[in-house]
Amino acid sequence: MGLFGRKKVEFVSPMGGRLMPVTEVPDPAFSSKMLGDGFAVDLTDGQVAAPFDGEVTAAFPTGHAYGLKRADGLECLIHIGMDTVQLEGRGFDVKVQAGDKVKMGQTLVTVDLDLVRQSGKSLISPVVFVNGEAVTLLKTGAVARGEADIVKI
Repeated sequence: MGLFGRKKVEFVSPMGGRLMPVTEVPDPAFSSKMLGDGFAVDLTDGQVAAPFDGEVTAAFPTGHAYGLKRADGLECLIHIGMDTVQLEGRGFDVKVQAGDKVKMGQTLVTVDLDLVRQSGKSLISPVVFVNGEAVTLLKTGAVARGEADIVKI
């Protein structure tokens, strides 16, 4: 508990859009939970932010995927869109690199949603937890970047 009995927020949505279970991601590597349990957001907001304070453990040069680790060991992979690696970085303005310390809400990358859509790629973006954590969605539907209480980890 934080000051004055308020619960400390430890995880926020890294993206804005439509929140959905990871099982609805149109890629079996994610929907089968092979890479870990999680959730996905069909992006409507081009800013992708850190969901917690931590370290960037991976930042793909193409800008489409990021690994993040919290001080307590929680690790997640944020994968922006489906097959977006094929864009070879076009439409992704990367703001961080591996080894950077980030604060909750800090922008990792800005995505040109129109360019991604026009390239025929899906904007469904999975967030998976790679240490075997079970994830329960606390809501579905519209979600704002920075919104708390969307999942229980």
